[in-house]
Amino acid sequence: MTKKIQVAAATFAIAALFGGAVASAPANAAPLKTITIATEGNYSPFSYHATPNGPLTGYDIEVAKAVAAKAGYKINFKETTWDGIFAGLEAKRWDAIANQVTVTDARRAKYVFTVPYTVSNEVVVTLKSDTRVKTLADVKGLSAAQTATSNHRAEAEKLGAVVDVVPGFVESLALLTAKRVDVTLNDRLAVLEYLSTNKSSNLKIAATLPGDSKQAIVFLKESKHAAPFNKALVALIKSGAIAKISKKYFGEDVTK
Repeated sequence: MTKKIQVAAATFAIAALFGGAVASAPANAAPLKTITIATEGNYSPFSYHATPNGPLTGYDIEVAKAVAAKAGYKINFKETTWDGIFAGLEAKRWDAIANQVTVTDARRAKYVFTVPYTVSNEVVVTLKSDTRVKTLADVKGLSAAQTATSNHRAEAEKLGAVVDVVPGFVESLALLTAKRVDVTLNDRLAVLEYLSTNKSSNLKIAATLPGDSKQAIVFLKESKHAAPFNKALVALIKSGAIAKISKKYFGEDVTK
């Protein structure tokens, strides 16, 4: 057996042992970098489990995966509560957050954001039977279920609501449904998706806050991952790939 044949035979044997991995690997393929991204995992349709033991899915998850693939990364997702998500980033327990993080001036002072991949607005949700909220001014003095560190809490307090702190979106709607609070503020897209899949919820959008809110992937300012992720996201938005994911979940392009 010649040397070339021996090498070929050895390569074939290794490939067979590992299910063809050696034979199928591209020549000169660079190893993928790994990034850890935090998300809630219970915020449908952005980040959730369709079944209790099913895989993590949602708009944010698919966007993050598409961007990571474009930038040459593989993702290790970490599920956590919203109120611990920024503390974990600052403690470097994860490298980034993909969880409909709204871009605000206060957050820009501490973190770096990619370009936005969602443009939405904020709404006030009440029970269908509650006629008290006709305008934003009517929120003053009412109780609102909000997560402690969200921009929705800040807006509720600006409107004069008394905030009851909850762990997440699902809990805020549960308190509202149980009549333990009067309102909750949240992203319009999340609320619309909830209402469309829970038609007997007896909840409604009672008012809409002015202006757009923009959501992006967030990193620490010194992150080496922010620039390649932003570059990849810009390219995917330009190509229409993110709009395609958007239409799957919302029936429209929410990147604009």
